[in-house]
Amino acid sequence: MTETVVSTEGSQEREFLGHPIGLSICFLTEMWERFSFYGMRALLILYLTKHFLFSTGEASLIYAAYTGLIYMLPILGGYFADRYLGSRKAVVYGGLLLVIGHLSLAFEGPPAEIVAGAVARSEEYVSIFFMSLAFIVTGVGFLKANISTVVGALYGPNDPRRDGGFTIFYMGINVGSFLATIIVAGVGETYGWGYGFGLAGFGMLIGLATFLWGQHLLEGRAEPPNETELKEPIFAGFLNREHIIYIVGLGLVGLMWFMMQFQELVGQLLDGTGILVLLILMAYGFLKSTKEERERIFVVIILLLFMTMFWMLFEQQGASLTLIADQQIDRNVAGLNITAGQVQTLNPFFIIVLAPIFAMMWTKMGHAGFEPSTPAKFALALIIVGLGYLLFVWGMSLDAGTDKSFLWMVQIYFFLTAAELCISPVGLSMVTKLSPTRIVGMTMGSFFLFIAIGNYKAGELSSLMGVGGHDAGGALDMDKTNELFMYAGGLSVGMGLLLLALTPLIRKWMHGVH
Repeated sequence: MTETVVSTEGSQEREFLGHPIGLSICFLTEMWERFSFYGMRALLILYLTKHFLFSTGEASLIYAAYTGLIYMLPILGGYFADRYLGSRKAVVYGGLLLVIGHLSLAFEGPPAEIVAGAVARSEEYVSIFFMSLAFIVTGVGFLKANISTVVGALYGPNDPRRDGGFTIFYMGINVGSFLATIIVAGVGETYGWGYGFGLAGFGMLIGLATFLWGQHLLEGRAEPPNETELKEPIFAGFLNREHIIYIVGLGLVGLMWFMMQFQELVGQLLDGTGILVLLILMAYGFLKSTKEERERIFVVIILLLFMTMFWMLFEQQGASLTLIADQQIDRNVAGLNITAGQVQTLNPFFIIVLAPIFAMMWTKMGHAGFEPSTPAKFALALIIVGLGYLLFVWGMSLDAGTDKSFLWMVQIYFFLTAAELCISPVGLSMVTKLSPTRIVGMTMGSFFLFIAIGNYKAGELSSLMGVGGHDAGGALDMDKTNELFMYAGGLSVGMGLLLLALTPLIRKWMHGVH
């Protein structure tokens, strides 16, 4: 219900369900963007192994490079928006790139074939596929961080509705993810990959159209910081800064297309950048910080390192767990045939179910004085996700053959989601609270960088699970898979217990930050 009210600052403001009406546009835009993103992700590993006949190792490394770059580019997109474009223009440009990327995936080309014992695939269409991913990676880079910035800009600095607004916005992510993994994955696997990818692209087109239509409802709160500077010609007499940024964006598409074809290079870039960032943070802590600031920076570094392990296991959803669902699980549930990609619906489903429970649990524990601190929640996330994989391996070993119970997929996704709810809601907030104001932007960038590293490591771990050679169809070696899951799950539990033991010291270094 839309109404006009007087805001806390004395001006009239159109509202929707008690929030600035612009929130409805951001909610719908993000919902459709996530619909396209998660719909494509649900199909990606299956498309690579079944259409192009990439091996498990090859497909998983492509997935690794893609998800790693997805979380790395928002650092640059956020900079362009903060310094020049403003959030609104960045979201529009990112949305346009995403539409191009998702819709171009619909042109799948001829499937690969086995000829004389070797895989023969159309290199032209493989190149087009990599270019599509490059458009998506760059589009997410411009849109992802900045749509959240638009939401924040709708509220005044002391507006008590801000947290509620972000909660509503977060639900848009989960609604889009839930619908995508049911609809897009089902259509793509049942009727053809191109139809699924095309549907994801159409969803992004709706999201972009919604944002373009509703820009006036943002009431000028996400505009460029300096419109005059942005429009000032700086090249050839007619190209201004805005034009140059858009051209740079297209250059980034080309760079991402190149990087996607050299997946190991992406991993090396992420690892090298991660080490460099940690050294810079440590140097800043020792050379330009007070003792209190330095110790808080050390806390950030510690939690970033532990967080990487979590994301490596969490992001198996789009890689090895989807291949397991395809090859090892009886997906006939109560008479319904669930596709392998649709199994990923379990994560947003459990988010919707468990998020209110966790919120109430933390609140009650807080009132009683027992709510875990941020590092303790990180530790719990590592322990829960590790135990989830250990239980998953044990459960899968109980069922012989390739018709294992669907309940084991329910189990692992339940543990993944419970762990996610311990770490995701507090992660970024922790970084902003602990980092010195002078470097908060760099520290937030570091947070996303280590998510990117964790995502890449997820694909790297999945790449070790294939039967070896050109295993057409992405066949898994389940003995090797179970062994890796046991090792990674045990390591995660061990790291969680170590972090729990270090929590008293870490809390001391946090100097009152919760």
